[in-house]
Amino acid sequence: IEAIRTEVLLDVEKQGFEVIPSARAANLTMNRDRIRDVAVGLGVRTAKFSYADSAAELLARATEIGFPVVIKPVMSSSGKGQSVAKTAADVQACWDYACAGMRGDRQKVIVEEFIHFEFEITLLTIRQRNGQTLFCPPIGHVQERGDYQYSWQPQGMKPEQIKAAQDMAEKVTTDLGGAGLFGVEFFVTKDEVIFSELSPRPHDTGMVTLISQNLSEFDLHARAILGLPIPRIDCIEGASAVVLADKDGSTPTFTGVAEALSEPGVDVRIFGKPTTRPYRRMAVALAQGPNALQRAREAAAKIKVV
Repeated sequence: IEAIRTEVLLDVEKQGFEVIPSARAANLTMNRDRIRDVAVGLGVRTAKFSYADSAAELLARATEIGFPVVIKPVMSSSGKGQSVAKTAADVQACWDYACAGMRGDRQKVIVEEFIHFEFEITLLTIRQRNGQTLFCPPIGHVQERGDYQYSWQPQGMKPEQIKAAQDMAEKVTTDLGGAGLFGVEFFVTKDEVIFSELSPRPHDTGMVTLISQNLSEFDLHARAILGLPIPRIDCIEGASAVVLADKDGSTPTFTGVAEALSEPGVDVRIFGKPTTRPYRRMAVALAQGPNALQRAREAAAKIKVV
């Protein structure tokens, strides 16, 4: 669970326990303001941003940056509390929505410029105990309501764009320290690669690697933690698409799984969550090979949460 006081991990680490990937990484990345400040301090390109502790301050900071702006709680996950204010009239509603989606006890939001990106990626970055930092091929993804809906791998990019993303990812993860897999998110525009966020663990968009790579993100995380070798990461075309609940409920069942699995090259993972709510991710459909994204989305559409 992420709703924890990560600063306690700093004390635990001082007592001699190992925190994966490191207590500093967990503490900083749980809070969007702190990890963003770290990135800026390292000279990494980010969107213009500021912070606000009230709706009035949010309006002032948003006006300085220029509308539209993206507003997020400094502490949350999976897009909770994230929204876009297109004009000043949207600010109060965005503030209220961010407060409702916050974790922890810091009533604070980050407000950032709206990047008109061509696409966004997750670059899975593996810090090994004994060896150089490794990278998976970039994963493209699409979000709705601040939450990932489908992803695919590899995302086509220019070599110089991949190099820019890898350099930034290595710079930030080296600063955070420790061993393990990090999910580093970037916006890619026509002219730039821009750092967005970082998770010190396997990433939701990276579930595509369950079918697109010889070693999934979970395999890679475990090997990095255990100091086991990672001689090669192979990738074929693959995609993932989420299966969402549409109402509140408990002990859900699933229909359409057999129909989804009847398609060659398709697999399904059901998460086993005991309760449902609107838009909650309950499972993921995976596909590999030609037209993987279309086939993954079609498979997901066949599955219903009841």
